[in-house]
Amino acid sequence: MADAVQDALASGRHLLVQAGTGTGKSLGYLAPILVRLVRNRERIVVATATLALQSQLADNDIPAALDAVEAVTGRRPSHAILKGRTNYACLLRTRDGGTGDQSTLISAADLRETIAASPLATPESALGAEVVALREWVESEAAAGGLADRDSAPTHTERGWQQVSIPARECLGVQRCPYGDACLVEKSREVARASDLVVTNHALLAINAMHGGTALPEHSAVVIDEAHELVARVTGAASAELSPQQVERVARRALTYLDDDLGLELLESADALRSALDVAPLERVEDADSAFVAACATVRNAARAAVGALTAGEDRQDPDRRQAAAAVKEVFDVAERMAGLAATDVVWVLERERSGREARVAPLTVAGLMRASVFGEHTTILTSATLKLGGDFDQVAGNLGLKAAERDDTFPARAAAPTDEDRDPGPAEMQPWRGLDVGSPFDYRRQGILYVARNLPQPGRDGLPPETLAEIAELTWAAGGRTLGLFSSRRAAEAAAVHVRKQLPKLTVLCQGDAQLSELTRRFIAEEEASLFGTLSLWQGVDVPGVTCSLVIIDRIPFPRPDEPLTQARQRAVAEAGGNGFMAVAATHAALLLAQGSGRLIRRTSDRGVVAVLDPRLTTARYGNYLQASMPPMWQTGDRETVIQALRRLSGQV
Repeated sequence: MADAVQDALASGRHLLVQAGTGTGKSLGYLAPILVRLVRNRERIVVATATLALQSQLADNDIPAALDAVEAVTGRRPSHAILKGRTNYACLLRTRDGGTGDQSTLISAADLRETIAASPLATPESALGAEVVALREWVESEAAAGGLADRDSAPTHTERGWQQVSIPARECLGVQRCPYGDACLVEKSREVARASDLVVTNHALLAINAMHGGTALPEHSAVVIDEAHELVARVTGAASAELSPQQVERVARRALTYLDDDLGLELLESADALRSALDVAPLERVEDADSAFVAACATVRNAARAAVGALTAGEDRQDPDRRQAAAAVKEVFDVAERMAGLAATDVVWVLERERSGREARVAPLTVAGLMRASVFGEHTTILTSATLKLGGDFDQVAGNLGLKAAERDDTFPARAAAPTDEDRDPGPAEMQPWRGLDVGSPFDYRRQGILYVARNLPQPGRDGLPPETLAEIAELTWAAGGRTLGLFSSRRAAEAAAVHVRKQLPKLTVLCQGDAQLSELTRRFIAEEEASLFGTLSLWQGVDVPGVTCSLVIIDRIPFPRPDEPLTQARQRAVAEAGGNGFMAVAATHAALLLAQGSGRLIRRTSDRGVVAVLDPRLTTARYGNYLQASMPPMWQTGDRETVIQALRRLSGQV
């Protein structure tokens, strides 16, 4: 892997490298990156999907790699962690707490009154005390030269953090902010600009691509770790939502600075949006003449007029007024995008349990953005334990904008990439890409069994059938607990937990929703015979090596909901282009999750266990081979008694 990364950096050829769990892939790319930075005056960016990996890199892997590089070369490249704006405290909001959205923010005077009037523990007094502690911490960090990064903050809630941070849209800018000279966000950017290696996240990488390279410092190459998450993260960064409550909240914030007619027009546009949403079908919006599109145009026009008024006049530089204008401008941008119904967008209406109906917009594909603004600009290296779906890189590469015809697995690369001086000022020709699977240190056929329950009924929409519940209980009994249950829905996880607790009262069965997920995971790791049942966040976010996790149960193939508008739109687009929409979208989604979920079992060379898929379609359906080819190559059986006896031996029962 290190050789391949070194070759990619030297040649300019993009690289997709699948490196199984236990490979040490972070060191596989850090070593060649840091050696290159020692030898060349350039900057390289590493982007992760999760804060957990970002912290692991910052606290463990990068320091270890830097020590090694320094020992060998005598030089130590500099590095920085760069996060999105809301991960840092804002001095304006911290010191002038009344600035911003009055529905969510509280002033320093309000804090004192709240705490003084609430000597007993109430939500208001708890929030007040939390914000006081946060503001004191921010001032201490600023005085000590720190960055006031959220990860190092005292314990806090989301609402508490809102009192000391600010969305990017509402930032006044260094020149206009009274605390611009001491801005902590700008300081983090300065540290990054002065560093050789910058570690950031997928979302900031996407924002950098969407906004012309303004979010990240200039760099020659980018390494994208956890690359199996990239499409979802870029889609999320490029998506937006619009609700009547949002429009009302922004309108009330702007009322102070608008004349009555403009303020009333903006408020009434929220009513128009609500009325249109109430009668709109819960599906994709494609009719440009629909009441919903007309309502979006009404919101857009009202917001446009309000922004014009807020950004004119003698008081237009007032901080509160500027932030109100920024909030209205955001509403304008989203409403205009939804009213436009661009062919590259998917707009749909959905119902939220607590807040009612709202509209969302997301890109139909992120391939064009990635191709033009990431691969087209920088040498790009993507790595994950899960990049080959159905046994090949082409599906993941295509979703990211790389074409099969551009693949070149020649090693080493045929020719070096042109230097900056050699490049034509016009659109750069796309560099080829290489796909490499470096394998795994695990012997999956010896360490794991894949059990497919061929005799169970095919999953339906009515919850887990009795036969499946009975199978879950028997497998859990045979494993002596020690089970990670990965379910397609919260309802299924809860039903399974209730059934197993009833059948096996001596075993501890934890279920997502019983407590904070971090606490449940801690107990699952600490209590060897405990089991943990849950949904999507467990499929990719749990690392439990050892006997604590001897059995992974997957209740059904994790296809996306067939009525989900974005999935439907993407499948249709593939079909209209002559492809197989189901395989390209739904099956790819399921393959990725199956690979990630089954990968929870074997985390060390000493691990042993069973992955039980309680969905016979994995072997009976036409797409079954594609899905199986995406999973670790364990020994496979459909014989339940063989699996029961294997689990009993592992748990010491026989």
